[in-house]
Amino acid sequence: MPKNRDLDFEEAVQDSFAGENDYLELPLSRQVFLLSAALIAITFIAVLGRLSYLVFIRGEFYQVRAESNVHREIILPALRGVITDRYGEVLVKNSSSFSVFLNLPELFRSGRFFDEALEKLASAVDFDREEAMAAVQKADIEKQNQVVLIRNLKPEEVIAVESLNFPGINIADDYIRQYIDGPAFAHILGYNSTVKVGLESFYDNHLRGRDGLSLVFEDARGEDLDKKNVSVPVAGNELKTTIDAGLQRFFYHRLSNTIAGLGASAGVGLAVDPRNGEILALVNVPSFDNNLFVSSGNSKERSRLLNSSSKPLFNRAVSGAYNPGSTIKPLVALAALREGLILPETEIFSRGWIEIPNPYNPDEPSRFVDWKPHGWVDVRSALARSSNVYFYAVGGGLPRNELALLRGIGYTGGLGIVKLHEYWSKFLLDQKLGIDLGAESSGFLPDPEEKERRTGQIWRIGDTYNVSIGQGDLVITPLELTSFIASIANGGRIYQPHIVPTESPKVLLDYSDWREELEVVREGMEDAVRKSYGTASMLSALPMTSAGKTGSAQVENNRKTNAFFVGYANAENPEIAILVLVENAKEGSLNAVPIAHDVLEWYYYNRLAKSL
Repeated sequence: MPKNRDLDFEEAVQDSFAGENDYLELPLSRQVFLLSAALIAITFIAVLGRLSYLVFIRGEFYQVRAESNVHREIILPALRGVITDRYGEVLVKNSSSFSVFLNLPELFRSGRFFDEALEKLASAVDFDREEAMAAVQKADIEKQNQVVLIRNLKPEEVIAVESLNFPGINIADDYIRQYIDGPAFAHILGYNSTVKVGLESFYDNHLRGRDGLSLVFEDARGEDLDKKNVSVPVAGNELKTTIDAGLQRFFYHRLSNTIAGLGASAGVGLAVDPRNGEILALVNVPSFDNNLFVSSGNSKERSRLLNSSSKPLFNRAVSGAYNPGSTIKPLVALAALREGLILPETEIFSRGWIEIPNPYNPDEPSRFVDWKPHGWVDVRSALARSSNVYFYAVGGGLPRNELALLRGIGYTGGLGIVKLHEYWSKFLLDQKLGIDLGAESSGFLPDPEEKERRTGQIWRIGDTYNVSIGQGDLVITPLELTSFIASIANGGRIYQPHIVPTESPKVLLDYSDWREELEVVREGMEDAVRKSYGTASMLSALPMTSAGKTGSAQVENNRKTNAFFVGYANAENPEIAILVLVENAKEGSLNAVPIAHDVLEWYYYNRLAKSL
């Protein structure tokens, strides 16, 4: 009898299965091991990389986030950069104040809701709920827990908000933007609120700095235990502009006083350095006090501004579109001279009107009038006198029945609408010029196809006559017009207009090789000042030479007249080009010229004379 031995259960099971299955055991291949090792290595590297990113790169962020989910987070607002004029005068600065912050995690932890918080807050202080909601909607909740709801609280408002004792609503030290001489600079500077406009918006990244962060640790009863500064605030950068604050103030008040005295509706003033495109002054009337948009308790005043029929918030200088009137004539003259359609000596007689035969009723020809009879005029005197008849002929051509109005040689016909459109476009009157302000518009250039699509009527020679003197459907912005006039002053370069200095001003158009044409047009604009018959002869009393062009544009079916002046000084070596526009003027361009005189006189005595 054999000896007993221990029976191994696992061996028994294996033997049992071995008897029923005829399997052959083979070793795993080397490739399988290598593949497995590679997968394990890749997984390990990915996990290690992600862990390293979370710990070493984003560790502080997530630590702060974790702590802020338990403790109170306090934003330490960074001072916004100041804005100065070209000479360093401060135009906007920061003043200490208190603001209401909404701590979203604290609000939600308490089981309360945003609407409830606003309702509670409205019982203590007057504020714009729509702006507050917009601020929360814009907030990046992944990066910030607190949102500013109301800035610059009055002392009594601070007490009222603190007495609410509502979770998530906190009062903290803050600052407020203080705009010096707000109405005079409002359309340049804009304002810094839940909505930003003007330079405050365009250069926001440069101005805004970086907020700091502080954590307040609490016990279970909500009492403060400790405070930890996670980061300190970093102030924004100073923004130096090309604006001449003294000129801006004088221009604004001079234009405002004229508009008020005339009972006119609005106006624009622009001053540009023609040598580089720097904006020296940009004036809009009516204006507004931008300080109203950075404080609480001004909702009624803001609502009044937003709903005013005079549109004080509208930046007419860069966004308005106007018939330019006779200020377009220098461009028509340049085009006709360049095309060889006239010579400088070509003369046309202005008896006060020009007539086009009426094929349907010969006894009633269409008559296009001049503002007065001028007699024989060439291109120089036509610019100086602002003769409409001359530019009817140069822009649209003379009908056969009026050829007796010609004297001398050189006239070969008018430009016609196609060529006019081509030159308007060449001089960028249908393009945004790229000013660093935002909300810029561009002009509208009519043509036969567009008119027929819009009105169902064909383009007629009378339409060409009208646009040749800046009437009809031609509209451009004051900024486009000023930039063009500045190019005549500087000898043929349109610069990109800008409010913050640049080392290399951008040239948008260079036609400086048009020397002969430019010289003739410049002489005509100088004659408008130095000749007794010139429409801007008032400027001859200035202590420096100047050149200019007046214009009157009839609008709203001839019920209103907009008065223009464009020009530059001094005539030989221009350092300033200006535009004056008075909407709904009572005496046409006569109202714009005195403003131009005073602005240029101020500039001479306060700037040019001091540099001599």
